[in-house]
Parts: sequence; structure tokens; C-alpha cells
Amino acid sequence: MAPKLMEGSDAIAEAMVVAGCRFFAGYPMTPFTEVLEGMAKKLAPVGGVCMNAESELEAIGMAWGAAATGTRAATGSTGQGLALMQESISELSQARLPMVIIHMARSQGEYWQATRSAHADVRRIVLAPMDVTEATQLTQLAFHLADRWRNPVIVYGDYYIAHTYQSVDIEPLDFGPLPEKDWALTGATGGSGGARLVSPLGDLKQRDDVGYDMAEYYHRVAGHQAEMIEATEPMVETGHVDDAEVVVVAFGTPGKFVRYVVNQLRDEGVPVGFVRPITLFPFPTEAVRAAAERARVVGVYENSTGQVIEDVRLSVLGAAPVEAIGGLTLDSSGFGIGPDITVPEIRSRILQLCERAGCVPEGVAR
Repeated sequence: MAPKLMEGSDAIAEAMVVAGCRFFAGYPMTPFTEVLEGMAKKLAPVGGVCMNAESELEAIGMAWGAAATGTRAATGSTGQGLALMQESISELSQARLPMVIIHMARSQGEYWQATRSAHADVRRIVLAPMDVTEATQLTQLAFHLADRWRNPVIVYGDYYIAHTYQSVDIEPLDFGPLPEKDWALTGATGGSGGARLVSPLGDLKQRDDVGYDMAEYYHRVAGHQAEMIEATEPMVETGHVDDAEVVVVAFGTPGKFVRYVVNQLRDEGVPVGFVRPITLFPFPTEAVRAAAERARVVGVYENSTGQVIEDVRLSVLGAAPVEAIGGLTLDSSGFGIGPDITVPEIRSRILQLCERAGCVPEGVAR
């Protein structure tokens, strides 16, 4: 396929279809709406189904039913809509059902929601692209990981990725073999006395006089979760950290801006480096810690009042001071368009951090 200019939402939808997603349900809410519209256009021609549900509750319920049959299914929303889905997202993990959830955040203040929110003792892999191209790749990876671990996987985007146009070449990506879906409810075992069961209450049918052994099942789910977390290699991009005296951590769209500014400052002789987490969970703790051990200070740029900074501090464990250099920046719509997310502003903040650390060479333009 030749590269073509696509809006981010449409490109994400295309990547889902290319990855084999054949059921999608959602409820319109900016900046997620255009993803839903894209799936509505693209699924029918390949024999798939897209449902504009009555609400986010119905959307995830529909996707749950499709996923239980072994179909690659997905849903999504922005933070408010995903708040309504939280019970089902947690129970998807307990039922060990694969699903991809497109989280089109309005700012980075939904980091905790994406990485931590659950009513059960479960976690989800969270992938955070920096632009449209990476979003199409990580979306395909998300379906692979969801099937590999029988667990929901979140793709954490934002308003910029949803609405930016970029030239992309979306081809199917091969991430290797996957286990058979021998758990799927296909109807083949109905009436056999050994019908399959997919439920957050257990995966074995119980006789009426026995009931469910929830403790046994929850211990098995915990084992699966531990295996997933241990085997999932955190994804991260780093630059210039081997000799950096100042390290800046940023993810998503701001991470791309930070990377550009750091490369620019390096050309001017400023000893600064960057760490860009791509998996928000599992967090790239070791990469952050290694960079911090050689630095005078670690700065965190995020479009929020401070959420990812907690994971950075846990990673650094006192090896260097950690300072917030970002902050919530929104336009009047509150959709996440940050007037402060510009190269000059981010350059100024990083240089101020470097000045406090005493490592700005003479002649560097402020």
C-alpha cells in the first residue's frame, strides 16, 4: 500500500481493520468521535459490524459479547466515557477476555485512569503513541497483546493524534504466533455437558450444590496477570542519556516535542537527554532509573497537574531530584489543545531546568 495522507482518527480505524478487528462499538465523545465514525465506514465492507451504542455502558457490553466469541473486538471513548466502562474493563480482565480500548484523552490528566483504575486486582498494558504513524503501529500491536494475554489493552491517544494529518503506510504487521482461542464461545460445546464458560466469576461450570470457588479462580487470574506483567518488556525511547546532566521524561504528543527540543539543545552543546515511555504500563522503570543515576536533575513534562511524575519518582528512588516542568494547558474547550505545547515554550522550560542545574554553556540562546 502506498503512503497516504490521513487524519489520525481515520488512520487508527484503518489500523484496527487491518489488524483484523471485526466488531467495534462506541458512543460519540470528542476526541473519540472520529474513530467511531471511521470504523462505521470501514467495517461493513470487510464483513464487520460497527455499533453506535446508546451509551458507553452499552458499547462495552456489545464489545464484550463479540470478544467472547473469539472475534477481535474493540471499543473506546475519552475519560468521561471510559469512567462509565470501568466496571466492565476490570471484569474483562477477570474473565480473561481480550479487547482493545482506544482511550482518546482530552489531556494527560487521564494517566491514572488509564494505568490504574480498576475495582479488581488487575492491570492492563497501556500503549502511548507520540504521533499518527506510531498510533497505527501500536494499535496493531495492541490486538496481538490482547490475544496473547487474554486481557484488555489500552491505546492512549489524545486530541492531537486524533486530528493531526500525517502520511502513513498501514500494512498488516506480524508480531508472531498466538495461542488458539480454545476458550471462545462458538456454540460448539453447547449441550455437551462440558460447555465453555467465560465469566468474571470463573471459567468452570459448577453444579448447583457446589457453587463457585472464587478464591481458586482469583488466584489463577492473579497468576495470569503476574505472568503478563513479567513477560511484557516495557517499550521506551531514549536519547542522549549516557552523558546527560539533565534528563527530561515525557510521553505521548508532548514527548515528541520534548524529543525535538532536546535534540536541538544537544546540537548547541547543552548536556540534556530524554526518556519517552511508550508503554505506560508496564512503566519503563529501569530506563528511567538508569538515566537518572547519571543526571543532576530529572524534569517531567506532562499536560496535567502531575500524574506520570509519581511513576518517575518511584523509578528514580532518590537518585536525582525530580521536578515538574509541565502543567495543565488547555484551550477554552477543555479538549486538550494545549497553547503551551510549543517548541519555544518547552525549550524555555528545559533551559530553565538546565540553568538551575548549572549546565548551560555560554552562548546558548534562551
